[in-house]
Amino acid sequence: MDESGETPPDADLAEADRLGPVPPDPATARRPRARRLIGSTTVDIGPLRRHRDFRLLLAGLTVSYLGSMITYVAIPFQAFALTHSSLIVGLLGVAELAPLLVMAFVGGALADTRDRRRMVQLTELATAGASAVLLGNALLPHPQLWVLFVIAGLMAALDGLQRPSLEAMVPRLVDRDELPAASALSSFRHGVGSVVGPPIGGVLIATAGLPSTYAVDVVSFSVSLAALAAMRASPPPADAAPVSIRSVVEGVEFAAARPELVGTYVVDIIAMFFGMPMALFPAIADHLGGAGVLGLLYAAPSAGSLLAAGTSGWVDRVQRHGLAVIFAAAGWGLAIVVFGLVNSLPLALGMLALAGAADMISGIYRQTIWNQTVPDHLRGRLAGIEMLSYSTGPLLGNVESGVVAALFSVQASVVSGGIACVVGVAAAAFALPGFRRYRADG
Repeated sequence: MDESGETPPDADLAEADRLGPVPPDPATARRPRARRLIGSTTVDIGPLRRHRDFRLLLAGLTVSYLGSMITYVAIPFQAFALTHSSLIVGLLGVAELAPLLVMAFVGGALADTRDRRRMVQLTELATAGASAVLLGNALLPHPQLWVLFVIAGLMAALDGLQRPSLEAMVPRLVDRDELPAASALSSFRHGVGSVVGPPIGGVLIATAGLPSTYAVDVVSFSVSLAALAAMRASPPPADAAPVSIRSVVEGVEFAAARPELVGTYVVDIIAMFFGMPMALFPAIADHLGGAGVLGLLYAAPSAGSLLAAGTSGWVDRVQRHGLAVIFAAAGWGLAIVVFGLVNSLPLALGMLALAGAADMISGIYRQTIWNQTVPDHLRGRLAGIEMLSYSTGPLLGNVESGVVAALFSVQASVVSGGIACVVGVAAAAFALPGFRRYRADG
């Protein structure tokens, strides 16, 4: 000790050297590892904490999407109730396809030349009006089947107008290094709506009837419209080209020249065209318990998607995004094969959940590839093309599954579609080496 009675610092160092290193407190040592483990197995909510407009957008659209998923169950249920035909349910996809094909290109061009937030607002309002028409039709003594087809087509057209602006807006709301997390959070939003919406729809149909079911959807849009009104404007780039056929062609040419983009389109279309059995769900549910089971069937893939998105903290550690999409899409097909073979409802729901988880992983990496490779002045037009890739596959897949079921059987349709999905994805991976080798850092 010195004269003050304190131990000099060099004495402390000498004593520390004599005793050797102090063993770490096990509880303290475990904390960083535990935090890393939790961070790698939970969705990264950092973009929500740091960006107000992204938070508003996600919250508002989560509620309206929840309502839309209730209607997503109600329309095919009503069509099947009126006709008792899985083929008619599948043909709803045909009614949606043409408007979607046209409006996705138009919506993409508009997203690059108009305020993107305003585009989302207007299309949300119009979709609320379409849901109100479904409500009015359901209140009629004799609801009309043709109304379902017209409104399904109109909603597809509005989706084609909205989605490019919505997707092109997100990269402006977060930082570039946050894009994988933002993609996972957007996918999580879809997962929440897709898991919660269909069971609510099934319960509402069974207990309150179709008019009340459609009414819930109409009301849900009030939340998204309020959230969008509170956000800042999202004007087009200063050098935005006017809407024209040439501007649309420019987007197509850009996409066609990028093998990593072509790969995302082709693999997803193949997976959804062959492995999408949702048109068969009303017929399957009719033998397993009715509307309540129908909601569970629709919700099961989304439950798996939600679980995958909610444990997606690890996604930014994977650099081979092309391979990630390929393996995930093949996993979807394998799960659908097993779904078609099992006879137990719990096992069937489990396989659908597994398929949904695989689809979510594919979607996160596809969206990340798009956001990382597309320049801002082309985001709207490329988002329109991307929308066609992930929307036409399911729509045509519903038709395909309905036709095969009508010609053979429901089980034959599901199993053959899953097998064709796996084979098709493998063929695409072999034919597109540029996509297969794509790396986020390269």
